[in-house]
Amino acid sequence: MSSSLRSYALVTGAYWADTIADGASRVIVLFYFYERGFSPLAVASLFLFYEIFGIVTNLFGGWLAVRFGLKSTLVAGLSTQVVALALLAAVPRSWLIVPFVMAAQALSGIAKDLTKMSSKSAVKLVVPDGSGATLYRWVAVLTGSKNALKGVGFFLGGLLLTTIGFRPALLVLIALVGTALVVTLTLLRGSLGEGDAKAKLTQMFANSRAVNLLAGARIALFAARDVWFVVGLPVYLRTERGWSFWQVGGFLAIWVIGYGIVQASAPRLTGARHPDGRTAARLAFLLALAPAGIAIALEAQVGATVAVVAGLIVFGVVFALNSAVHSFLILDYADDKKVAMSVGFYYMANAGGRLAGTVLSGALYQWQGLTACLWASVAFVLAAGAVSRLLPAR
Repeated sequence: MSSSLRSYALVTGAYWADTIADGASRVIVLFYFYERGFSPLAVASLFLFYEIFGIVTNLFGGWLAVRFGLKSTLVAGLSTQVVALALLAAVPRSWLIVPFVMAAQALSGIAKDLTKMSSKSAVKLVVPDGSGATLYRWVAVLTGSKNALKGVGFFLGGLLLTTIGFRPALLVLIALVGTALVVTLTLLRGSLGEGDAKAKLTQMFANSRAVNLLAGARIALFAARDVWFVVGLPVYLRTERGWSFWQVGGFLAIWVIGYGIVQASAPRLTGARHPDGRTAARLAFLLALAPAGIAIALEAQVGATVAVVAGLIVFGVVFALNSAVHSFLILDYADDKKVAMSVGFYYMANAGGRLAGTVLSGALYQWQGLTACLWASVAFVLAAGAVSRLLPAR
């Protein structure tokens, strides 16, 4: 096995382990506290620091990766995830109140974004040749497999919570991430990029116009997903459609797995060897049709369950393609020597979109139900399309 392929496999494996644990822990936390009587807005607030600290992490993480190498930030991300899970597993039940859980989720957000930024930046450094088509394929496989395994994490979280309970489930996840940490420390050679002691934090914001525009589109795109997917949809299926949390967790798992498979197949499905801003814009405007269709069906009270399930499938396919194109474009636009800074800035925007979507998901659902969340999704998607039209076209 070549050194590039070996490094890619190790980085991807570490990312997979953290992704499964992150997806599982979110389902465990969401349903455990919802079943304890937390309101939709209170449940959304549990993930508030998760997203806020994700923004901060991507800002400082990209700078740290350029200074000390991507291996250091990857190891830091895995280590922090172990600590975050241990905090929830080790404390008495009386400590599991909103402020404490928010703090633990803050660490989990730091861990997830350090690991993601490190893994995706590393792809640009280990890809065997500099062609856009090769980079697109490698990024699509990494991103798609991650999202498929996040779905596995959702399923695993529901399974563990149902079969062994809250604390033992978290201990299983600690063992998973801990194993990935040991393997990374033992087998991953080098620092993944030469450290640059002269790198300045202010350079995080000295990006090209294309990077800044792509970051803006990313904010809107992920707000469009999370504004109805994070809190509104699970609570709607649980309370309005009568699904058990096991059924909801399984359904979300299947959706995310399918989403990941589509994302990994994006180069073939989009038919573009080197996608550009026009590709991203077309996919964004097409995406707006899905939440709009679901909202219209719910308002007309026509086949609510079928509309939600079918609409979510369509949304997932188009969203996956759009996200895969974004993930390629940020690496395509980034300078090799400062790739971690560009990726960190981009995922800082990504976390900002998730934060906006998460908070609005709980607030809008509590105010006007799932329909309000869906129309907000439409507005965000159209904004993503409008910004994407300004991206460079080849």
